[in-house]
Amino acid sequence: MVEIFSKRDGPRREDVHVKRLIEQNRGVITRLADQFSNGRYSQSQKPRERPQAKGLIIHIGDKQATKAEPEPKIRVTPNGRVIAVDESSGRQLQHFGDIRETAAGKTFALAIPRNRYIAPLDEATAEMLADMDGVTIGSSYGAKDLAADIGSRLDMPSEN
Repeated sequence: MVEIFSKRDGPRREDVHVKRLIEQNRGVITRLADQFSNGRYSQSQKPRERPQAKGLIIHIGDKQATKAEPEPKIRVTPNGRVIAVDESSGRQLQHFGDIRETAAGKTFALAIPRNRYIAPLDEATAEMLADMDGVTIGSSYGAKDLAADIGSRLDMPSEN
């Protein structure tokens, strides 16, 4: 035997009862909330007036924000991403690949479709760095050496 329960129109009896109970005890609930929050609950319930701007508000940013040309620098992040960042703002400009753990040790995976990257490098950059794909990173050739090599091939400084 199969019983079908369909949704009724309107609120459930339990919901109506709980809403009525909350409304009847609103004063006690507000007083307890104010006691727990040192009065911040009532303050948060009051409508706030937004400050009205008089005239024009002109904000002049710092000189760093007005720079038109970014200064790229190659960096290896703590989680193994090899990226180019703007030296002044710290924003990422380009992602070159990752240092991955494999059975052979740490290797550099170039950001190309063959290495399962969704947003691969442009063809010119990928060709310049093609022989670096799969390079083993170890004690004799570290992450800083990798960043320096990428920087020298792309005429960008690396982070020391």
